[in-house]
Amino acid sequence: MRGASVGIDVGGTFTDLVAIDDDGLVTARKVPSTPADQSRGVLDALDALGEPPSAVARLVHGTTVATNTLLERTGARVTLCATRGATDILALRRQERASLYDLARQHPEPLVPAERCVAVPERIEPQGVVRALDDDGANGAARAAIDTSPAIVAVSLLHAYGDPAHERAMAAALSRLAPALDVVCSTDVLPEIREYERTATTVAEAYLRPAVSGYVQRLADALGERGYPALAVMTSAGGMRPAADTARGAASLALSGPAGGVVGAAFVARLAGVQDALTIDIGGTSADAGVIIDGQAMVDAGGDVAGVPIALPRVLVDTVSAGGGSIGWVDDGAALRVGPRSAGVQPGPAAFGRGGAEATVTDAQIVLGNLRETSLSGGVALRADLARAAVERLAGRVGAQPARVAAAMVAAADAAMARALRRVSVERGIDPRRCTLVAFGGGGPLHACALAEHLAMRRVLVPPFAGVLSALGLAVAAERRDVLASVMRRTDDLSESDTRALADRLARSVAGAGVSGRHWWARARYHGQGHELEVPFAPGEPGAALATRFAAAHDARYGFVLDRAVEVVAARHTVLGEARDARLADGHDAAHAALTGPAVLALPHATLLVRDGWRAIPLPIGGWMLERDA
Repeated sequence: MRGASVGIDVGGTFTDLVAIDDDGLVTARKVPSTPADQSRGVLDALDALGEPPSAVARLVHGTTVATNTLLERTGARVTLCATRGATDILALRRQERASLYDLARQHPEPLVPAERCVAVPERIEPQGVVRALDDDGANGAARAAIDTSPAIVAVSLLHAYGDPAHERAMAAALSRLAPALDVVCSTDVLPEIREYERTATTVAEAYLRPAVSGYVQRLADALGERGYPALAVMTSAGGMRPAADTARGAASLALSGPAGGVVGAAFVARLAGVQDALTIDIGGTSADAGVIIDGQAMVDAGGDVAGVPIALPRVLVDTVSAGGGSIGWVDDGAALRVGPRSAGVQPGPAAFGRGGAEATVTDAQIVLGNLRETSLSGGVALRADLARAAVERLAGRVGAQPARVAAAMVAAADAAMARALRRVSVERGIDPRRCTLVAFGGGGPLHACALAEHLAMRRVLVPPFAGVLSALGLAVAAERRDVLASVMRRTDDLSESDTRALADRLARSVAGAGVSGRHWWARARYHGQGHELEVPFAPGEPGAALATRFAAAHDARYGFVLDRAVEVVAARHTVLGEARDARLADGHDAAHAALTGPAVLALPHATLLVRDGWRAIPLPIGGWMLERDA
């Protein structure tokens, strides 16, 4: 194997590796994850590959370090410098309820408490500077920030997207008084309107940067000592970046792992002739739902991660705590519940034989006969006797037969995943009945038919290498760079020369990057609206064409258009490098004839369940296309 492109995806239970050699042939490995230090699992996976470091030309990593840091609230001690009068912005949020009907539910606490929010004596408004930030004001605010003993400082001042001068002055004052202190300015992270989202994203970047940069550097050093090439990391937007770059863009890694899965699903879907699809990636800890439109992973303008708004481009993913390791339990009302707690990799489901005693979805599938007692990839052996004993104990607490409890557990997990699929499709104007469901991850093919039935879908694509598809997505991913700019102009005020100048300005900010494709996007809205839609635009086209495209997108999404001017809030430019190709057929699936359900088939890294009323046809590229009877 020479010049291989290697993708390594760290999940909650397993770490997956896929290597693509110069001829496009694919090799896959799966090892247990090491939650205490993800880098150990990465090195274990490379050891399992059994190839010398000199055989690897490219190494792309999908990590959950940023996500876990937000979930566990273990990030850096951040101090926020905000405009005087706006220091409570993180606590005020958007003044929406955490839950519309549950008045007791609260939003997560802000990443920066009130005592570390420092007022800066300045104010810029849309019309210009109202209160200038002089040297005394900047130095005083800097001293107050340093007195809070921060590990890192975030600076987010009102309307800095239009005029960054005051943020630059604050950063300079902080650097003079504490040269070693890292400072993150909002204009470097998200130069767009909306003070809350801009501030929350800037704070998230500061909060995550030490943990992410430390992890990436340790792993890069360990790989370098072994002779491997420079590390690259998958970003939330679905493209890889050199590790040295991502260390300064920690917030862009919040969905690093799930993004690789949707990219891999889009790659296989195109090979299978599928243009529009929903995706479901079911692992041991969680399930991720995504969308593919016109053969490409759908990229959103941002969203919440662990209760923290991060308004940076990301592959559209909805994550639910419903995986093979999700634990069944009985609540105070004697009702059976599943998740969100997971058995993880240690001790894992009872069937793993590692000391786990609580029944999980994996154990329930064994009791139902959908999973067989066998050895799995990653050195795990399933024991049916332990799975049955765990489900029987849970059934005793519920007062029902074990088989019925097992079926209820699987149905509860399916319902949670179906809701996630509806959120990424129906709630965005996408009809799931017109899409194919791409099911992958260790549990994807096992739940695929039931999920398709929930959404009245008639086709399911189970890709080759389904159990390690996220790692495949990393191995084939192109380098991607996204740059943002504020616009705040109406389309009837945008001439052909204006859109060309805007596109050129964005393109210059990523000059020198390897380019195989460029794309420009405008975030637009009807004048007076509080939300935007992202639509493509071409350099040199008139604003009227952009307005027409926006109206069509608005009609498709919301079912109506308005007789109102269209305003471009911001623009985004995406630069793509060369993607890696792969020959997926591994001979495993091609050796089988078509299957008519009910049937169970063991795949190399997963199990395929063909339910009654479904037919599975092996594909030339490997994998299976499942079709539902009329």
